[in-house]
Amino acid sequence: MKIEQLYTSCLAQGAYYIESNGEVAIIDPLRETQAYIEKAQNNNSKIKYIFETHFHADFVSGHVDLAKKTGATIIYGPGAETTYDSHIAKDNEIFQLGNITIKALHTPGHTLESTTYLLIDENGRNHAIFSGDTLFLGDVGRPDLAIKSDLTKEDLAAMLFDSLRNKIMPLADDVIVYPAHGAGSACGKNLSKETVGTIGDQKKTNYALRADMTKEEFVKEVLDGIAPPPQYFAKNAMLNKLGYDAFETVLNTGNIPLNPDDFEGIANHEEALVLDVRPQSDYIKGHIPNSIFIGLNGGFAPWVGALITDIKQPILLVVPEGKSEEAVTRLSRVGYDNTLGYLKGGIDAWKIAGKDISTLESISAETFATRVKNGDINILDVRKDGEYNSMHLENAQHFALDFINDNMSEVTKDKAYHIHCAGGYRSVIAASILKARGFHNLVDIAGGFGAIKKTDLPTKDFVCPSTL
Repeated sequence: MKIEQLYTSCLAQGAYYIESNGEVAIIDPLRETQAYIEKAQNNNSKIKYIFETHFHADFVSGHVDLAKKTGATIIYGPGAETTYDSHIAKDNEIFQLGNITIKALHTPGHTLESTTYLLIDENGRNHAIFSGDTLFLGDVGRPDLAIKSDLTKEDLAAMLFDSLRNKIMPLADDVIVYPAHGAGSACGKNLSKETVGTIGDQKKTNYALRADMTKEEFVKEVLDGIAPPPQYFAKNAMLNKLGYDAFETVLNTGNIPLNPDDFEGIANHEEALVLDVRPQSDYIKGHIPNSIFIGLNGGFAPWVGALITDIKQPILLVVPEGKSEEAVTRLSRVGYDNTLGYLKGGIDAWKIAGKDISTLESISAETFATRVKNGDINILDVRKDGEYNSMHLENAQHFALDFINDNMSEVTKDKAYHIHCAGGYRSVIAASILKARGFHNLVDIAGGFGAIKKTDLPTKDFVCPSTL
């Protein structure tokens, strides 16, 4: 028996390769599937099953493509409905894989069809669970993502409580937990950085598995502090439910080099968004006017999904040398399949062609501190609510980058804004969006709040309401 976790940091997502006696199961595969096929071929094995723990909202799964290429059966939990061929498992249904078995445990709560897969080894012993978004390390899945359901988030949270108590917590403490996500995912609140654990450890450390917790307490705690889901979640879930274009088709149409004139012509004709995915330092030095920055060196795909509201938006790319295929691939992972090409030769080719270049002013935290002391300036903090509440500058205006599209009325074009995040990535994203919408008096604070804290500017710390 072989179990391999295939973890993708950008999505904080874990897919799984399971092999026994020449047969393979893939759990929650990524959009690009060739790696799974090659891994099985190299081991002289055949992919038999594709297990989906639920209709994923935060990424587009590779299940449809993988099934077409291998003939493997797609398996969902009870209640799932798809427009493509799939096997809808019954609760406790057994699937034979070589010398091992995999049992479907229906665990609704995160979504109605959510299912945990229990791996039983050659000796009939419960070995591991693949818990999807039902159980994370340190947390559980958010219960507010059900598609087309009349159930409330409180109803789903109550279901999740029962699923955990009746299906997962009775398992032995040494059963391994393989979750679908780790820290950084928006599918939960406080996920651990660890990506493999045990039932016993989770009973000790996970607030949601406290033995003395009532259902009412669980519902209150699991819903407390959940931010609204990113806007693309429902769209990705529907793609996973209904199907999508083949990944190779998306790659072939998106990974096309374009000279500056063609690039500019397509941008104008197709009303394409120019997405600059280079490091933020390169974007700051020079970029195409009205382009949006979301760098590959950060949480690229989730930020694209959170900020580009039209999943069918035509996109043109400005990429570092040799990174065009990676950019198209990572866009496709969250369902942005309408990439039309990339700028051949990058920004240098654009400059040589004599086309306009824009820049972004970026200053050090020390220079920023001097400006704050010398005059009344507008400070815009685009960190998440929890970061801002923990500690922030006095007199700073705040809204999270995640919801900049909902907060445009809070900023005005006749003001100058000094923008910061925690480290400098998100502030440049925010500045690029504002620049594209006609805000021209913008200054980025290099190093973000991490650098600002080292100055002597006054800050406000979090005060627990219970101590007031």
